[in-house]
This record gives sequence, C-alpha cells and structure tokens, in this order.
Amino acid sequence: MSSVKVECVASEGFRIGESPVWDEKEGALLCVDITGRKVCRWSPDTKRVQAISLDAPVSSVALRKSGDYVITLGTRFAALKWKEQLITTITHVDKDKPNNRFNDGKVDPAGRYFAGTMAEEIRPAVLERHQGSLYTLFSDLSVVKHFDQVDISNGLDWSLDHRTFFYIDSLSYSVDAFDYDLQTGKIGNRRSIYRLEKEESIPDGMCIDTEGKLWVACYNGGRVIRLDPETGKRLQTVKLPVDKTTSCCFGGKDYSEMYVTSASDGMDKEWLSRQPQAGGVFKITGLGVKGVPPYPFAG
Repeated sequence: MSSVKVECVASEGFRIGESPVWDEKEGALLCVDITGRKVCRWSPDTKRVQAISLDAPVSSVALRKSGDYVITLGTRFAALKWKEQLITTITHVDKDKPNNRFNDGKVDPAGRYFAGTMAEEIRPAVLERHQGSLYTLFSDLSVVKHFDQVDISNGLDWSLDHRTFFYIDSLSYSVDAFDYDLQTGKIGNRRSIYRLEKEESIPDGMCIDTEGKLWVACYNGGRVIRLDPETGKRLQTVKLPVDKTTSCCFGGKDYSEMYVTSASDGMDKEWLSRQPQAGGVFKITGLGVKGVPPYPFAG
C-alpha cells in the first residue's frame, strides 16, 4: 500500500463546498459552494480558483457533451456558459415546494442528469423531513421523478457494468443500491448495502473507482471511506483535517488523485480556529486506485 497524502489545494472557506467534478478538457476541478451561491473552477497549473456567482443556491455541476456545463440551481436544472457567465433555465421541479432546493447531482453512463431535492436547512442537517424527490433530466430535456419522501438527496454513482445505481439519502445513514436499466434509466429493487457507524457520522457525496469500490465522504465524520458494495464491508478510511467533508471525485491526468470538498457552515469561531481549512478543497494522493471519468450530459 502506497503512503496516502492529504493536502489542502484551495482554502476557499466554502460555506458548503460540493459536487467536485474533473473537467479533463480544461485540466481543472469544478465544484460548487451551495450557500455561497457560486460555481468554481480550480486549476492545478495556476493554483487559482475562478468563480461565477449565481442568484440561488447551486448544488451540483456536470459536464455537457455540447460544451460548457449543466447545473442544479434552486429547484431548476440549468445550463451554464462559462465564458459568457450565462445561465439558461432548462426546467423547474418541486414547484409546489417553495422551501425546497436541489442537492447533489451526477450524470449517468447514458448521459442523463440525475439529481435530488431537499428542504432548505434550518441549520446543518436539520430540516423539514421527507420533502425531497429524486429526478432525472433526459437528453430531450424531459424530466422523470423516481420517488419522493427523501430527506437529504445526496451521493450517486453507477456500477462499472452499469447495472446498479448507488444512492444516499443522508439521514437514513445508509448507502443504497438499485437495479438499473441503462436503456431506459429506470431504477428499482432498492436495498441497503452499507450502514454507517457512529463515528462515520452522515453519508454525503460519493464516487466509484476502477475496481468497482465506492468512496463516501462522511459529513461531520472528517473522512472518506472505501466500501465494497458486494460484501457491504468497509475496506479503508482516509481521515481529513476537517470534520465537514462533503463529497469526493477522482481527477488529475490519469484519475489517480482524489479531490474532496468540505463545508464551514454551522461552525463557530472556536471550531473554525481548530480547523482553519474548513470549507477547503483537498487532494488525496497515494490511494493506489484510479477513478472513472465523469460522464457528460447528452442533452
């Protein structure tokens, strides 16, 4: 096992850093600050972060096949043109729930954008429960709702054979799996494959590696954990110098680096003085595994 190294590459003090995505074309890492209402792009070459400010909480960003990006903004799926800093609404969801917003989102292997909603938090992880739903935006820009009664719609990814969809509803403290039909985008047969232990705290964002193992960022747990979805066993724990680890993705030239976002919302001065890198973006090297490149939205 190579030696694992964790370093803070962007100490941005994000309120809720989320949705890290590697943009191979730009050789840069995308992410969002949900409550800070901005989409960011960090370049390992310049070590600088560019940011676009938006008019609502922005909770996920994804690549788009035709160029630029798609985002989840408030309760909208929207298109983002980076250079022009132009936002175009694609469609609205949860119109009957003015207190809702999107949370995590990711594109499936067929180019569909999956994203779920939740009620706005009163304070971190405290909110009106069962208000969210899971949606898919198809390439023809139509939307399908899979199910509702979600607390905090979070981490998503697909197995390497594209037959299983993995999903996290954070307050269930469980990583779930569904049977997945790549042709239609339909999901079914939900089951729990891993229940978090007390010190792992709340499951948040998630990604998969080329060995088919899942990596889950543990909010308030200050770690990412590696899980075997077949056996339901935890294989590895990587601790970070911040408690509020929110999401993870692989990136870098050969997808051997892991990037982890974090949050600072809800931390008082004393807590922040103990964890000055809270809200930063971290790079983990030496894991000995690589990740799967992100899929672009086909619409």
